[in-house]
Amino acid sequence: MMLRQIHTNPYQWPKPGRRKHRGTTMVEFSIVAGLFLLLMFAIIDLAMLGFINMTMQNAVREGTRYAITGRTDLDPESKGDRRKAVLNKIKQHSMGFYDQVTEDGKVRVKDIDGNDYSGTMGAAGQIIVVSIDGSWSLMTPLIAPFFDKGQYDFTVSATMKNENY
Repeated sequence: MMLRQIHTNPYQWPKPGRRKHRGTTMVEFSIVAGLFLLLMFAIIDLAMLGFINMTMQNAVREGTRYAITGRTDLDPESKGDRRKAVLNKIKQHSMGFYDQVTEDGKVRVKDIDGNDYSGTMGAAGQIIVVSIDGSWSLMTPLIAPFFDKGQYDFTVSATMKNENY
């Protein structure tokens, strides 16, 4: 009876028949990992679209709630400008996204019929609609072609009635 010798040397070269399969695991991993990461970033991109939209919607709602009280204490220049005070309130509640998605000139205040309140926030008892137009650039090349110029354009609004101040 002859015993087979077992080789446990980790540095031993593979058998000649297996030499042609070296590196296939690395190639397969790189293909699968690339597709996995592309899909993962696409999911993150879509989640960010919803998060940005909901965050800005909340910020506009909080700004509108502040606007209907007639207060001006948040005016950064302390001149009693309601519009700047409301804009400051929206910026506070936007988690820093305000400057990334829009500009100051894209905040609109209108009445319920769509007439613009130029420079004001309406009088006591009037219904106001505060809206912001924004856009968010997509990072994933898998999703960007489905949006115009690779950007998600959105509008968020809040409608409330001014209190008697």
